[in-house]
Amino acid sequence: MSKVLTVAILGAGSRGADSYGKLMNEDPRFKIVALCDVRKAKIDRFQEVFNVPQENCFLDENDFFKTKLADVCVIATQDKDHVRHCLKALELGYDILLEKPITPVLDECYQLIEAQKKYGGKVIVCHVLRYAPLYKKLDEIIDSGKIGKLIDIHAIENVGYWHMSHSFVRGNWRSSKNSTPMIMAKCCHDLDLIQHFAKSRYKHVSSIGGLTFFRKENQPDGASDRCSTCKYKDTCPYSAYRLYIERWKIQGQLENCWPQNVITSTVPLTEEALKKAIEETYYGQCVFACDNDVVDHQETNILFENGVTANLLMTGFTHECGRRYTFHGTFGEIIFDEINQKLELYVYGEEPEIIPFSVIADVNGGHGGGDAGLVQDLYDVCALNKPATTTLEESLESHIIALKAEEDRLSH
Repeated sequence: MSKVLTVAILGAGSRGADSYGKLMNEDPRFKIVALCDVRKAKIDRFQEVFNVPQENCFLDENDFFKTKLADVCVIATQDKDHVRHCLKALELGYDILLEKPITPVLDECYQLIEAQKKYGGKVIVCHVLRYAPLYKKLDEIIDSGKIGKLIDIHAIENVGYWHMSHSFVRGNWRSSKNSTPMIMAKCCHDLDLIQHFAKSRYKHVSSIGGLTFFRKENQPDGASDRCSTCKYKDTCPYSAYRLYIERWKIQGQLENCWPQNVITSTVPLTEEALKKAIEETYYGQCVFACDNDVVDHQETNILFENGVTANLLMTGFTHECGRRYTFHGTFGEIIFDEINQKLELYVYGEEPEIIPFSVIADVNGGHGGGDAGLVQDLYDVCALNKPATTTLEESLESHIIALKAEEDRLSH
């Protein structure tokens, strides 16, 4: 019989509970036994969903950390809280699933690595795309030598205009002071993948970009600071009504879906609950009247020690969300296109091979199956003692690149 891992979740939000928690709750090898979140509505909801005893539900992290409650601690709190929480969990003897990014402070990364060595707990960082079947296939093709020696990587992170406004103008990652810089908050996926594909440590990083559009001076004449009282609420593409209610209706008025489940805890979702959230929370603020300070576009160039070069463009001004990566090799080229759902393989002198994503793998599930792959890896590492795919040490390299990029951007 398989070992059952008990789980305590700190941060019962979109990632901790709605993503990882639900996958674990559906897997008989896991049993969620404790919850902690500052939002009582989240605790009340997921206590029932996961059948967690009342005495193991906490609104205060100090109470949560008084004793070890499970085998594994899922840490899915805000970015700047990760290290504090992870240090406490390691000291108690937990193995840990740690949401990325780890921290925007480099010294804290090293502090965490030293603590892991001291206490011995296993720490898996949630670089979920590493576990997605499509990206594993891409890695396999690059490693096969079909395109020869990798020379250059050109990556575009299309954030999507609606995702930009939800997460990085109105949402939890709108402020680098309270969270992390955009290059880390959004592009930690990309930098981790680029470094993984390059198979090398970085040598030099440069970056340019800024917050150009989502500023007070760009607010339309006569606009209100809240969508609920604005004359443009039915016409502005960034209107909270259009982004949260109209899109929800177009998608089929699902009972529980992202990002609507971020702005309200009501399940099943209702139009009344969404309207209430727009009228009362910061998700109903005008995008030109928020306290956001993160960039809305940024371009980063990287030179790796093995000579591979890479360019990453992150932009919030796109219709669709999705990455487009191009890999240039000495004998071929790969175009990996999330928006058009295909991989194009060009081996020089041969007929091109166009492969729909559906042929490679089932792309359903969070992060194209990456969330499920991560939870599987968590079990393998913690229950079966297998090596982790994303360790603290390996994750550190992409964090250093992000911090160097932001440092260089701010110097211009």
